[in-house]
Formats: sequence, C-alpha cells, structure tokens
Amino acid sequence: MVTVDPADQQRLLEVQALDTRLDQVQHTRATLPEAARAAELETLLRSLRDDVVLLRTKVSDLDREVARAENDVQAVRTRAERDRARLEAGQGSAKDLVGLQHELESLARRQSDLEDAELEVMERREEQAGLLEATEARLARTESEHDEAVAARDVRLAELASQEEALRDDRKAAATGLPEAMTRIYERLRDRLGSGAAPLVEGRCDGCRMPLAPSDLHALTSRPADELLRCPECERILVRDAGTAA
Repeated sequence: MVTVDPADQQRLLEVQALDTRLDQVQHTRATLPEAARAAELETLLRSLRDDVVLLRTKVSDLDREVARAENDVQAVRTRAERDRARLEAGQGSAKDLVGLQHELESLARRQSDLEDAELEVMERREEQAGLLEATEARLARTESEHDEAVAARDVRLAELASQEEALRDDRKAAATGLPEAMTRIYERLRDRLGSGAAPLVEGRCDGCRMPLAPSDLHALTSRPADELLRCPECERILVRDAGTAA
C-alpha cells in the first residue's frame, strides 16, 4: 500500500492536467493545418518548377526548329529567285530554259511543303509558349501563397512553442516535491494509458469514465485519506476530493 498526503494527491491532478494540455499542444503542432497547407504548396511548387523547366526546354527546342525551317524556306526562295532571274534574262539554251522552268515548278512545291512544315512548328511553339506562360504565372501565384502559408505556420509554431514552454514551467513547479513512489506509478500509467491519474467524480473514475460498482465505491471511499487508490477498472490513480476521503 502506498500512502501519500491528500494535498500531494491533489497536486498530482494538477500535474495530470498540465500533461494533458502538453499532449494537446503537441497534437496541435503535429496536425497543424497551416503546416499541412505549407507542405501541400511545397509539393505543388516542386511540380510546377519541374513543369516550367520542361516547357522552357520544349520552347527552346522549338525555337531552333522554327529557325531551321525559316532557313530551309529562305534557301529554296533564294534558289527560285536566282533561277527566275536567269529564266527571265533568257540565259542559256532552250533546253536549259526548259530545265529552269521545271526546276522552278519543283522549287515552288518544295517551298510550299517547307512553309507548311514551318507553320506547323510555329503553331506547336505557340502552344508550348502559351502553356509556359500560364505555368509561370501559376508558379508565381503559388510561390506567393506558399510564402504566406509558411509565415502563418511559423507564427502558429511560435505560439505553440511559447505555450509549451509555459506549460513545462508550470508542470515542473507542480511536480516538485511530489513523492517519488507516486510519481513512478503515475508515469508508468501515463505511458501505458495516456493519463495516469484521475479524480473520483460522482462515483466514477474521470479517467476511464466508468462508474464504480457501489461495493467498490464504498470500499475505496472508506480507505484512509492518505492511501493511494487505484481505479478497479483502468488502474489509474484515483484521487478523492475532501468530501469523499475517509
């Protein structure tokens, strides 16, 4: 049987209340909506940054394709202008002039095909450039939202750190001088059950919320006031108030 001054038993309830609040603060920090939002936006930022790099590479590649297509068209156009000038000048034999005429017809078809290819590349380049512009704009908005979310998260974390520090100071003060035997039992129960002590309230343990059988209640409340009681249901330390202590 462990005996503890009833005043120390009441102080143990203060310690339990502070431990409960500390657990709540830690749970709040672990499930902070502001932190979840910041993490969500961080993931989105990484994805958008990858998309921007990919789209910039595509646009750059298409720029080179457009330049190459323009050079191809210009080369054919220059060749056709030179042949047309020779044909109009009547230079060469009749056979040569007929050959030039056929080449001009062939160059015209070639130029048409190259211009179609150039147009197709330009359309693809315009499409990718549009996607890049939209993605860069979304990235900028997301970076702004992320900065705001991080600031909100840090404010909440600072608030919780301040609360936790104050609670630990209060807890240390409340626990100072408590009997070691009771503290050991309390800590062991808290590790196992989440809380180690509870008041006896209206015939029930306030830890497990189970009402005590009348015989158990009578037996417990008949014990000496300095006897450390345990809930017969959950085994938590059961603390009586002055009115129920024998």
